[in-house]
Amino acid sequence: MANIEVVSSCLVPTASNEISMPRLELTQWDLPFLVIDPIQKGILFYKPKSQDFQTIIHHLKTSLSRTLDFFPPLAGRLATIENDDNTTCFFVDCNNAGVEFTYAVVRVVSVSDIVGRTYIPQIVSSLFPLNGGANYEGVSKPLLAVQVTELVDGFFIGCTANHAVIDGTSFWHFFNSWSEISRGLETISKTPIFERWFPSNIAKDNHLIPLPPLDQSIMHSFVSSPLLERAFHFSRESVAKLKAKANAEAGTDKISSFQALIAHLWRSVTRCRNQLSIQKVNSQEVDLLLAVGTRSRIPLPDGYFGNALYIVKTAANEAEILENGLGYTGLKNGWKNPRVFNRGIYTFAVTSSPRHNVYSTDFGWGKPIAVRSGKGQKGDGKMTFFPAAEPGGIDVEACLAPATLQAMEHDAEFMEAVTI
Repeated sequence: MANIEVVSSCLVPTASNEISMPRLELTQWDLPFLVIDPIQKGILFYKPKSQDFQTIIHHLKTSLSRTLDFFPPLAGRLATIENDDNTTCFFVDCNNAGVEFTYAVVRVVSVSDIVGRTYIPQIVSSLFPLNGGANYEGVSKPLLAVQVTELVDGFFIGCTANHAVIDGTSFWHFFNSWSEISRGLETISKTPIFERWFPSNIAKDNHLIPLPPLDQSIMHSFVSSPLLERAFHFSRESVAKLKAKANAEAGTDKISSFQALIAHLWRSVTRCRNQLSIQKVNSQEVDLLLAVGTRSRIPLPDGYFGNALYIVKTAANEAEILENGLGYTGLKNGWKNPRVFNRGIYTFAVTSSPRHNVYSTDFGWGKPIAVRSGKGQKGDGKMTFFPAAEPGGIDVEACLAPATLQAMEHDAEFMEAVTI
């Protein structure tokens, strides 16, 4: 569509320029993410007409620095300790090396080019910094990088965050806090908690967990080409109908809105892939990968910083999904007996959450227009969930093989629930 022009790039330290904490230990939830790519999420805004954009860039950089005073690990780097038994311990050295801040311009792309097209344009991936890296590279690369891209009539703030240090909940905690400082608040509304949570079987006097040599080949398991992406919108009413239908079919009231929508997507993707398949083999196992949060299950304190989730995998026979209704599939992804799944090739995966606080992330120039994710962790079958702009609605970024995605657009059962 167009080329991105980088105007400037620098490292932003904390405003205090002090090292307020020496290190942050990585837990059993953090370490599995070392071998994959970072979180990439960003939000789109209209450009304020009353302010020069260079002033906006300076303001964002200054407010970022002040926000890092509350989140010092994000300005650090990963560090390692090599053990005699060929294992390695990773932790965050809170050395205030800085967050990468890039100001870029794309002179012929407008807001409507980002949100007004059927498919998410490829240029969206260029609105994020540090593309193509893995989390273990945080020993030399920033744990957080920000790219502010000026468009014709708007701007996009794209953040790339090391997933071994931060999960989606902590990511939006930081993003929301940055917007509060940008709006002029002296402090943030929710203080991050850096106290680590470890299982009781890990020694209390040494929380550094030794790891065997990392299997860096896992990074390539997400590569799948070509892929096409589209954002589907489901209104509050549409989601409620899916939930009611799933529970009625299953004769229960246990299926949540989230589970019903996952089931709707999982059935449609499976159905469309089956229709496109030459062999039509219904005995094939199809899996579902899901990130399950642990904050409320332990429970952890509000503001717990870091990863508090694990990846589970459930599977069903293709014929089971095709021949049974929404209720059956909704119960199937109820995860009563989940299997922990570190990482690998998937056929259907759900990440992010419609509960994240996206549309309150106002930096002082109005609420976001839309949220988008980068190309990190994308593969055929990846579903990224976001809250919709209106309360109760859910937006889903579907990343699929072009033929599958286009078949879904002609799948009457699936599109009946999609709100245009």
